[in-house]
Amino acid sequence: MLDKPADAAPFRLTSLAHGGGCGCKLAPSVLRELLAEQPSSAGFERLLVGTETGDDAAVYQLDDETCLIATTDFFMPMVDDPYEFGRIAATNAISDVYAMGGKPLLALAILGMPLGKLEPAMVREILKGGASIAAEAGIPVAGGHSIDAPEPIYGLAVIGTARPEQIRKNSTAFAGDALILTKPLGVGIYSAAFKKEVLQPAAYAEMIASMTTLNRIGTALGRDAGVHAVTDVTGFGILGHGLEVARGASLGLEIEAAALPLLNEARALAQAGFITGASHRNWASYGEGVRLPAAMAEAERHLLTDPQTSGGLLVAVAPEAAARVLGEIRAAGFPRAAIIGRAVDGAPSVTVV
Repeated sequence: MLDKPADAAPFRLTSLAHGGGCGCKLAPSVLRELLAEQPSSAGFERLLVGTETGDDAAVYQLDDETCLIATTDFFMPMVDDPYEFGRIAATNAISDVYAMGGKPLLALAILGMPLGKLEPAMVREILKGGASIAAEAGIPVAGGHSIDAPEPIYGLAVIGTARPEQIRKNSTAFAGDALILTKPLGVGIYSAAFKKEVLQPAAYAEMIASMTTLNRIGTALGRDAGVHAVTDVTGFGILGHGLEVARGASLGLEIEAAALPLLNEARALAQAGFITGASHRNWASYGEGVRLPAAMAEAERHLLTDPQTSGGLLVAVAPEAAARVLGEIRAAGFPRAAIIGRAVDGAPSVTVV
């Protein structure tokens, strides 16, 4: 047991981590540099999706009817409740399978814990939270690996499947497609306010609800011929992941700032200065590929570069199918989903209007 005075302040799980959630991700520019000289996956004919377009998961075709989807995701805590941390990390990891149009099959736990700094009961709660979300997705956590680490880390490696025609890449949008975002933005801003102990209870509940909502609609989107491309919006923000779509498909994206759904207090908190370090790193990494309105305030820009932990899906849809698909997404439990822009002919870039 860890001894502490009877009048000690409540232990904060986040105090053991230098960052939290998808804000821990390496900046896009750093990631590109690290991957620059890695061996190409060319020559593996059955590898349908590798590292080339920065997609959400790897996809390997087993036979004419089945593709295997493989992904891994883990991070440090952004909340102090260990059970909720486990739920958030698991929801985020499983999302990558949904983002490819697949259905998850099983997960393996990834666990790194600082021995001597956490009660075993807290670690059990993290694992229990992750297992609860896996059960909600209809899959087991069938094993995993654990190490002694200087900061708490938890996540999952997830395996899923889909038919070849159901795979939805982030690089297959077409000019004219409508862009749909399924969840509101602002999770990173909320987490910055939480870490400074100013996030109000209603906003905290809103943040938890968003981060623990499974993107299971992705499986249905993979079966819809009107849906051309899908990715999930996580650590690089809507601009960074939008730019990956643009570069992968060699076209431009236009995003309407006024159409973006936001968590209820996100704008006010951004204006008050609750910004993550990852938001700054994101803009420094890919700002050259983005065009913003000349009069856009810095706080508004941070809404666009804000890292989303377990964020929503960004979906490129044929224009004639957009209203129908939006209605189906909302009916599936994403009431804030919105059409936020369109794909256009032009050099790969994102323009905010």
